[in-house]
Amino acid sequence: MSANAIQDKVFAFINQIDKELDRFPALQNLEKQIGVPKAYTSMGALGVYFLLIFVNIGGIGQLLANFATLIVPGYFSLAALESPSKSDDTHYLTYWVVYAAFSVLEFWSKAILYWVPFYWVFKTVLFLYLGLPTFNGSRIVYQNVLRPFAVNVLGITGGSSANLKEKVNDAVDDAAASVATGVDLH
Repeated sequence: MSANAIQDKVFAFINQIDKELDRFPALQNLEKQIGVPKAYTSMGALGVYFLLIFVNIGGIGQLLANFATLIVPGYFSLAALESPSKSDDTHYLTYWVVYAAFSVLEFWSKAILYWVPFYWVFKTVLFLYLGLPTFNGSRIVYQNVLRPFAVNVLGITGGSSANLKEKVNDAVDDAAASVATGVDLH
């Protein structure tokens, strides 16, 4: 592939991004004021955003990673609630289940994660992959991890909330009995 062909593809991609960004009046106004195409401004801002996550000076990477993984999918979740489709609800419910599980694991392993290079960049990319409708990554996680776990391990079938409630109550009763037994021994 020649350099001209590559350059043509890059410019076509940039023009496509610019057309997509026409939906945002604020970006159109910014383009008029500074004379730089919306696509360049947006890609530059996105590049700076990821650079700040990457360098993580003073913990800013953690803040920006958590902001991106909460706000962007949060917006799409609210839009999904307003749509008549059930598939987007499943997509974002799965996203939030994975997000919650990841947050709990992250809380208990911060000392280890401190030593993982580029952790916040990895987390941001992973959760944007899971949350953005373009990629639909949470559907893959749902079909390959969560659904088999729910069906095979937890025994959840057919969305029966009564069955789940009974299992949770049994687990709580078992835990309470174990604690009571442990207290009686001491």
